[in-house]
Amino acid sequence: MTVIEQIRLPAGSDEAALEKEIHKKLGLSPDVKIDYRIIKRSIDARKKPDIFFVYSVALLSDVKLKKYDKRHVKIVSREESYSFPVRAVKDIPENKRPVIVGFGPAGMFAAYELAKAGFCPIVLERGKDADARKKDVTAFWETGKLNEESNVSFGEGGAGTFSDGKLNTGIGSAGGRSKEILKIFVEHGAPESVLTDSKPHLGTDILTGIVKSMREEIIRLGGKVIFNAKLTGFTAENGSVTGGVYKDLNTGSEVRIETQSLCLCIGHSARDTFRLLSDAGVSMLQKDFAVGLRIAHPQKIIDDYVYGIADAKGRIAKGLPVADYKLTGQTDDKRGVYSFCMCPGGYVVNASTENGGTVVNGMSYSKRDADFANSAIVVTVSGKDFGSGLFDGMDFQRKLEKAAFEAGSGNIPAQYYGDFREKRISKLPEDLSFCTKGKTNSADLNGVLPDFVSGAIKEVMPHFGNRIKGFDAEDALLLGVESRTSSPVRIPRNEEFMTETDGLFPCGEGAGFAGGITSAAVDGIKVAEAVAKRILNRL
Repeated sequence: MTVIEQIRLPAGSDEAALEKEIHKKLGLSPDVKIDYRIIKRSIDARKKPDIFFVYSVALLSDVKLKKYDKRHVKIVSREESYSFPVRAVKDIPENKRPVIVGFGPAGMFAAYELAKAGFCPIVLERGKDADARKKDVTAFWETGKLNEESNVSFGEGGAGTFSDGKLNTGIGSAGGRSKEILKIFVEHGAPESVLTDSKPHLGTDILTGIVKSMREEIIRLGGKVIFNAKLTGFTAENGSVTGGVYKDLNTGSEVRIETQSLCLCIGHSARDTFRLLSDAGVSMLQKDFAVGLRIAHPQKIIDDYVYGIADAKGRIAKGLPVADYKLTGQTDDKRGVYSFCMCPGGYVVNASTENGGTVVNGMSYSKRDADFANSAIVVTVSGKDFGSGLFDGMDFQRKLEKAAFEAGSGNIPAQYYGDFREKRISKLPEDLSFCTKGKTNSADLNGVLPDFVSGAIKEVMPHFGNRIKGFDAEDALLLGVESRTSSPVRIPRNEEFMTETDGLFPCGEGAGFAGGITSAAVDGIKVAEAVAKRILNRL
């Protein structure tokens, strides 16, 4: 296969211009017919406002090449692809069907691959299906009435369903698994652009349909998905898992399910499950994370920083997506401060999971067409800050969330940056729905965060303002609290992806092995491979 890289075209160029450049790099005359496929498209904005799209394409035509640009044209034997390594050789006995706890990205892709391979997985999800969950979340944003089992973190699709839906990841191809995940998303309703864009995203409106479609396929292939099923324990004999126990939240009854493979894809907010596992003797470790606030700016500020184009019409005319950013800094005492989970053209959402606590996150729809951008500005924290006990980090998160709840009188506490810096209460508009999902109240966020966190943000913000003009503006809006950047614990596993209890498989972000939709999905597939091999060896 012939791959042509580094094809640079001015933003807004049409397909004819792309074909012309492909011919040029291949050393072909313009009249030679070619067939090609775009592999990747990224944006080069280093010489703004002159913006370029940079393409990599695969040549599908059988064309003899003589004199071509060897710097950018490569002949590769094959494109990296992925296939699940094993298939069930016969019907799986009922007590050997794998049970997956949690139906977020890790659990969903673990179940999906196992179902395709004939292993008939059973999924236990404490929350509701996507449609019912959406109603609960909308009601919470409108009324403040929280369902602790069906919210922005719990339910079909996990926390990723109500997010920006970013699919780019820093883990690389992961043996072709990353590309496989994108292909599966496309098969279930994602736009094909996610296969080629360097920073693909979906948006919560598209994700809702995708997760429903994947669930239906899992069931069609022999799997089973049980909603309102909350893990309350597991059983083991001679050091090996023999079953799981869950509470049917519809009836309140306890149900035991036999299995020799229990996959814990529980997400980073399953605090009760963390304690449950620890009490059952599962080895766990404290883990560092980061906490801080969300900051919201007019999207045009970010577009101007990235593209040199503050006018949305001008950006759209060039075919450019809304711009994003990534900022990192460090205080004088070497504490890290950085932007996290940047959400262009989106909303700050109330993502609380516990009554009496307030958590925020970022979310966007597929078009990313809201007028404001937001990101978390977070500060690294460790056991040196909150204590060395296993759950001291989790308790530290809960303390911040309680303070945020009280500061906002049950709503999202908000404050302008200038007032935050000077410890003044802000005079905010009554309605902030142009950039939030969930009601807000004006509050002093200094009373929510410990001094070392608020001080670190204030110290580094001017440096961020030097990078992005207007980032540290007096009226930049801060909202709190961002406390769930990652899991506060890690569940160790061996080379076979199991804990010390044979058949117990920690997986994904909640277990400390991922951060984001794609990396969690990749970990889900890896665990599914290990589960399948183990089942076959025990048949």
